[in-house]
Amino acid sequence: MSLGYDGKLYILAFDHRGSFQKKWFGLGDEITQEDTDRITDAKTLIYEGLELALSEGAEPSITGALVDEQFGGDVPQRAKAHGIKLAMPVEKSGQNEFDFQYGDDFGAHILEFDPDFSKVLVRYNPGGDSAMNEQQLERLLRLSNWLHEHNRKFLFELLVPATDEQLAAVDGDAERYDTELRPELMRLAIEAVQNFTIEVDIWKIEGVDRREDCEMLVEQARSGDGREGVVCVVLGRGASIEKVEQWLQAAAPVDGFVGFAIGRSIWWDALKGFLDGSIDRQTAAGQIADNYLHFINVYERQAVSQ
Repeated sequence: MSLGYDGKLYILAFDHRGSFQKKWFGLGDEITQEDTDRITDAKTLIYEGLELALSEGAEPSITGALVDEQFGGDVPQRAKAHGIKLAMPVEKSGQNEFDFQYGDDFGAHILEFDPDFSKVLVRYNPGGDSAMNEQQLERLLRLSNWLHEHNRKFLFELLVPATDEQLAAVDGDAERYDTELRPELMRLAIEAVQNFTIEVDIWKIEGVDRREDCEMLVEQARSGDGREGVVCVVLGRGASIEKVEQWLQAAAPVDGFVGFAIGRSIWWDALKGFLDGSIDRQTAAGQIADNYLHFINVYERQAVSQ
């Protein structure tokens, strides 16, 4: 199987686990079956918004759902039945260092659910903890090798959190870090992963403001033999609608960007309203569908205009 992915891809991401458990529902590490059922119901509501988007014109073959096994309930099966591209996480939730959610059994879980994409979230700063970076790369190489030996696609979510020194260099200004330092650090992180012979099909990366930075990141993602088909999608990072629109508009015209993987920016307000009782389930699902379709329209309009 050749590296990369052919086609557009618009993913609704709701594979959050630790944040749902602790921030949304105020639970500790130990939870009951009733707690699990409540969280699963919340995630099912998010998915219902995606199904509603299909009924309103979203194309199943380019629609994606990123959902976890722990709280996903029957969403993985429903997504596959509707022809939606299914992505599922491999990483343990809420950790700064990547590790496998199911340890040595990660492969069995992938085979059981048979997702279109296996996803990892990795925090990797080239100027950060070198020992942790090395440990993460070793684990990621193991996953990469297994996935491609089994003809499976690898979706890599790269986050590059600033070090204290990097933040100090921009006077503690997070926006300046995002604009001035993060794009090149992302490129260096992708390069480091590639140099470790880890092969990624789709890079899920933090948005950047400038088109030339998007072009730089695609150039790096596709550098080296056999990587001509590797692609990138923009993640939302829970940012405002306006900020996500800016990131999508920068990326959409760039050959090699094929869509997005956005979560909280789409469903946060709707889910909050449903859980506090200010809106009903149908209204919440409708808001999620509308936000999802809005971002597709933003991306498509910008891609066509160039």
